[in-house]
Amino acid sequence: MMSAQRREGIHQYLIQAKGPVTATALAKLFNVSRQVIVGDIALMRAANMRILATPRGYLADQDRKAAALIRTIACRHTLADMAEELNTIVDHGAGILDVIVEHPVYGQITGQLQIFSRYDAESFVHKIRERQAPPLSVLTDGVHFHTIACPSEAVYERILNDLGEKGYLLLEQRQVGP
Repeated sequence: MMSAQRREGIHQYLIQAKGPVTATALAKLFNVSRQVIVGDIALMRAANMRILATPRGYLADQDRKAAALIRTIACRHTLADMAEELNTIVDHGAGILDVIVEHPVYGQITGQLQIFSRYDAESFVHKIRERQAPPLSVLTDGVHFHTIACPSEAVYERILNDLGEKGYLLLEQRQVGP
């Protein structure tokens, strides 16, 4: 199989996948090394194919969020409260697309999350703890932003209310609204 055909096959596979796919799984599927897949993904992204690298693998960004209401929320909590914050959002049927922190030297730093369920949230928190990898929010004393995809404005408002009641929402946001 030629490299261009393999890259097209990878793209089609990611589009049809029901969730993120690891480079290792793609390597087995296409009978190449993991490094070849990582290189293919880099070339595909350079060619403007929308492929996200998430903590659980690659995902074609053809938009679970396309029909959704996209909002950014500002939060602050401790590491111990991370799972509850993520679950609060997904329990309302919203997806957490990313986490963003504003670093005083580097500026905006964004990490792709693509969390759409309690299982996704649990997997993410487990990976953070297992690898002893601090979340980006440790750089900003717990302050961070999430881009979320909500099915409706009403769901967004319920998320704001629940996060506010739990003390995770920055107060300025609750007063300003969406």
